[in-house]
Amino acid sequence: MRAQTSGEYVLQITPETGGETISVIAHAQPEHDLCLHWKIEGLAADTRYRYRILAGDRPLAAAKEQVLRTAPAVNRSSQVRLAISSCAREDAGSRAVWKRMAEEKVDAVILIGDTPYIDSTDLAIQTRRHQEFAAVPEYQELLRSRPCWWTWDDHDFGGNDTCGLLPGKENSRLAYTRYRPQASFGDGQEGIYTCFRYGPVEVFMLDARWFSMTAASYASPTKPTLLGQKQWQWLQEKLLASTAPFKLLACGMIWDDKENKELDDWGTYVHERKALEKFIGDHQIPGVIYIGGDIHASRVLKYPTQKTVGYDLIQFIASPIHSSTIAALNVYHPDLVRSAVEPHVFLIMDIDSNVTPPRLSAELVNKDGERVFTYQLSLSDLTPA
Repeated sequence: MRAQTSGEYVLQITPETGGETISVIAHAQPEHDLCLHWKIEGLAADTRYRYRILAGDRPLAAAKEQVLRTAPAVNRSSQVRLAISSCAREDAGSRAVWKRMAEEKVDAVILIGDTPYIDSTDLAIQTRRHQEFAAVPEYQELLRSRPCWWTWDDHDFGGNDTCGLLPGKENSRLAYTRYRPQASFGDGQEGIYTCFRYGPVEVFMLDARWFSMTAASYASPTKPTLLGQKQWQWLQEKLLASTAPFKLLACGMIWDDKENKELDDWGTYVHERKALEKFIGDHQIPGVIYIGGDIHASRVLKYPTQKTVGYDLIQFIASPIHSSTIAALNVYHPDLVRSAVEPHVFLIMDIDSNVTPPRLSAELVNKDGERVFTYQLSLSDLTPA
């Protein structure tokens, strides 16, 4: 949240059915662009809470009392609904998508880049564009009552097809960390990667910009890195520790080749994708799914990775939230099983561990609520033989 004036702000949160109120204080300071982050601890899982924000002892009229629900307990079966997409502006179509997400009663939102478009590393421009994007009423209403996690792609990192050699990327990271209420950002100094558990799914929000092209790859010393050594080490540790049935690896770029002149895709860094898939296979890690955005077209691909991974990996690409599509990037691929070139879309992912084996259903939905395509799978499809 960004305050209008500097000072002390109190977030009060109370179980909807009654009980102890927790109060947490944060200070809006000009040197942090008046952005407020509260860290609330001790909440019960899968519980509805009411919260309000006070300036001193006065409730903010612009922040009326809201209701949120905490994530399901990780050790119990549950069903969750996620909204996933990329590439949004402040236009009417994007606003309609935010409204549709709320109407579809999603539990959480995952935005995988170009949210917003900034195309500069100037701190003043970065700050202004984050403010303008966050000021959209439908976006605000969506996020008042549900969590959201982000990563960046090229346009919010600093410019089209940019990599980690971009001058001024520190300004992009500074603005990002001010306007994104995540629990962690990279290693605390570099990058913005993070992960979170939400019921039967763990989501790994990868940073495919900060480290790209900055050093030799851990997977092949003669080729450039994408993830960087620090992020690669972190990802291995987190994947090994994860007990979630489904594990989403999400980043702004797509996990294969865009088949154009640009280099910002996993096709450029196929050596690191191969290293990742070997790691998944060597450790028999089930439930891994790729998530990508960027290309202004939506696709599902099923890769023949039985020999290396133990099962066929699936990639979901969800893009765009805004109106601009790129039919030329909906290219032929032998592993393509679904595709659509349609504006104002997002992926609804329903994940259910109340059934055996757990199931996942993904629907591409447009701003009018129409289902463009559907793809379903079970955990048994993503388990080494």
